[in-house]
Amino acid sequence: MTTQTQAFALLQGDEFVELYKVLKVLGLVNGGGEAKHVITEGQVTVNGEVDTRKRKKCVIGDIVSFNGATIEIVPAQ
Repeated sequence: MTTQTQAFALLQGDEFVELYKVLKVLGLVNGGGEAKHVITEGQVTVNGEVDTRKRKKCVIGDIVSFNGATIEIVPAQ
């Protein structure tokens, strides 16, 4: 079974996006509160390691994984 990687493009001019916003914007959770909860519970990995910082700054090239979904942070289109 192959895991498909989804791209998350930063907004024009942004250098990073906060971790909880990645989950929220992509609809992987029902809202920001739930996103923060699953992060603090250790259910999210960044670049293969559990990260419990809700406001962790994800930059271009970071790989976020949660609940079977894999997301790569990419430059603005």
